Amino acid sequence: MPHRTIEDYQDIIDLPHHVSEDRPHMPMRNRAAQFSPFAALSGYDAAVRETERLTQQRAELDEDVKERIAGRLNLIRAHLKDAPVVEITYFVPDKRKEGGAYRTATGAVKKVDTVRRLVMMADGTDIPIDEISDIGGAMFRFLDDSYA
Repeated sequence: MPHRTIEDYQDIIDLPHHVSEDRPHMPMRNRAAQFSPFAALSGYDAAVRETERLTQQRAELDEDVKERIAGRLNLIRAHLKDAPVVEITYFVPDKRKEGGAYRTATGAVKKVDTVRRLVMMADGTDIPIDEISDIGGAMFRFLDDSYA
């Protein structure tokens, strides 16, 4: 295609600007929208962020730790009427990818449900017993001091 010059448009360059009789003039703010960036890969940025999001691997507990947790759960059950305040660290599996995150819930225990295998906290948090990695709190201080 040959290079065009202004002389090639001399026959139309001085014509008046066309104004449609059928359609209203488009406001400037609407005209700008037709030149906004186009995301050809919609969802790509979200997928990259999801891949970058870090998760932790679940730690495998040894038998001593499992026994310690079971003993502490029994102690909590024996003192439920006192509404013991404890600190429970547990693993929450990620719903989208491998791994998850460790969380710590602090508060009064309402119930230890051994059938459904849940620790039910007074604030409504349900903690799966099989995901618990540690239980602490004031009621266990005498136990912790005896191991020191």
